[in-house]
Amino acid sequence: MISISGGDNPHKIVILNPKGGCGKTTLATNLASVFALRGARPTLIDCDPHGFSMGWLQKRPENRPSIYGLRGYTSDPGIAASPRLEVPNDSSIVIVDLPAAIPHETLHAYTYLADSLLIPIQPSEIDVYTATRFIAELLLDVRLDRNERRLAIVANRVRSRTKSYQMLVRFLSSLKIPMIAALRDSQVFMHAAAQGIGIAEMPAHKIRNDIPQINAVVSWLDKRRAAIHHMQQRQAMIEQVAYGYAESRGFQGGDPANDWIEAEREVDSRLGESASVN
Repeated sequence: MISISGGDNPHKIVILNPKGGCGKTTLATNLASVFALRGARPTLIDCDPHGFSMGWLQKRPENRPSIYGLRGYTSDPGIAASPRLEVPNDSSIVIVDLPAAIPHETLHAYTYLADSLLIPIQPSEIDVYTATRFIAELLLDVRLDRNERRLAIVANRVRSRTKSYQMLVRFLSSLKIPMIAALRDSQVFMHAAAQGIGIAEMPAHKIRNDIPQINAVVSWLDKRRAAIHHMQQRQAMIEQVAYGYAESRGFQGGDPANDWIEAEREVDSRLGESASVN
């Protein structure tokens, strides 16, 4: 079983797609750059034996906001990577860059631990076909629940007027999975990568047509983190109220299941009243 521990209650973002060349590392490094600029001290975990994310970090100038890097692979193919990854204590964002070829059990493990899942897809017939099979695997084999809203798509290397892009939009609409951004087929991503920076660290006039889409991904992730915090807060409140019910009767008799149901009702009523006041 794979685990990620440590950090400042980090938001775990997993970027995955079984097809190579779809832009996983581009998305991972640019998100890490934005969060670093915000002072979030992100940790970038590179699980691809090619080490593209680690290579990007090695090129990163020393005067840029710091990004932690962890290898989720080993240099010796005969030795398995450690299933336990320890994040620095002051890191509040973890970004996992998964490889193209990934065993089913590893995919299941990373999907399970992720707070947010991002799938970059290029708008081409073969990419959409591959993505269709992959998303079906997530929904069926890995049992990813769409109602949790943990999964989003980022279109990559997009030319919006092409038929392939329109096909991608129709495909995602049919699955009811949000496409939260469409990164242009732009040279700025390549120029930034060559310097070990994200496009958010480039001069504003060079990125004015591209940075809004990266910001759209970050905005979605911020909303996901707020939703996660709300769910954790609700869970803690329910546990406290249910414990109070049992304590009030001296932990004698009663039904823990009924206590929990009543606690859920009470907490949801409180939160609803609080929301209406605000």
